[in-house]
Amino acid sequence: MEIPHQRLIYFQLTLETGSIRAASARLNIAPSAVSRQISLLETALDATLIERRRDGVSPTPEGELLLDYCQRRTRLDRHFSDALDAYQRLETGQITLYVGEGFVGDLIDHPLREFTEAHRGVRLNIDTGSTRNIIEAVVNDEAHIGLMYHEQVHPHLRFWQSTRQPLVALIAPDHPLASTDDDPITLAMLADYPLALWHPGHGVRELVDLAFREANHSPLVGIQTGSLEVLKHSARAQLCVTLLPRFAAARELEEGTLVARNVVGRHFTQANAHMVTRVGRRMPRAGLQLLRHLQRWMSAFRSDGPARD
Repeated sequence: MEIPHQRLIYFQLTLETGSIRAASARLNIAPSAVSRQISLLETALDATLIERRRDGVSPTPEGELLLDYCQRRTRLDRHFSDALDAYQRLETGQITLYVGEGFVGDLIDHPLREFTEAHRGVRLNIDTGSTRNIIEAVVNDEAHIGLMYHEQVHPHLRFWQSTRQPLVALIAPDHPLASTDDDPITLAMLADYPLALWHPGHGVRELVDLAFREANHSPLVGIQTGSLEVLKHSARAQLCVTLLPRFAAARELEEGTLVARNVVGRHFTQANAHMVTRVGRRMPRAGLQLLRHLQRWMSAFRSDGPARD
């Protein structure tokens, strides 16, 4: 049953003010207009809703049911209005990010801390996965924003930011390759040492395998893993050399526990970090604000390093 909202307002205000005359004064209309709207409402519902008395009006049992409905509807309208206002002021909302594991430190250490402090009502959902996982999540609207390494063209992806982030060899300071005069180092040199690599199918692993294959060399795979920490720990312990973009090991490079060496090969030097959304998706305002914030502050999307105040 569809009940005209205006008639409900007249009915509710009449009972809350105690009389038709008081309601008409509040609404700035004639008492007869209020009385007619209530009569039409009673006809539509096939029920007597108010009892007229010498000192005003009171609800019938059916009228009490309708008044309760009106009051709950008013509270819901007010709650929606407040929630919408808060959302539009970026005070509330939910944003889902799907990112490569190498972006996590860069994402959380500085940019997200500032964003969440400024927008405490906005909840962030963050998941990690391979490039393929990220693309599927963004295209299927399971994530608002994707951060991925190694470009894969997809007709439904919008690239908000793409920044050159070469793949480098990460090694312990005491490793023989750390002291070599050769810079950049060659794949032939890397082929002499065990490598810690992502599992096959990972975006970075695809770059590495392609580069070795085109150079007619075979990598000596010592460790395969789906964990960024395993890759970095194995390099620090001199178990293996690993291959990652610098931003994925920014803390270790700053602390001096790892050393980065450039590697010969276009697949290494022309690799990019990408920030993507789905083409045509209407982003929440908080999502657009976060995109701009990450573009400005994440090291992965700044070729000259992190932004400074």
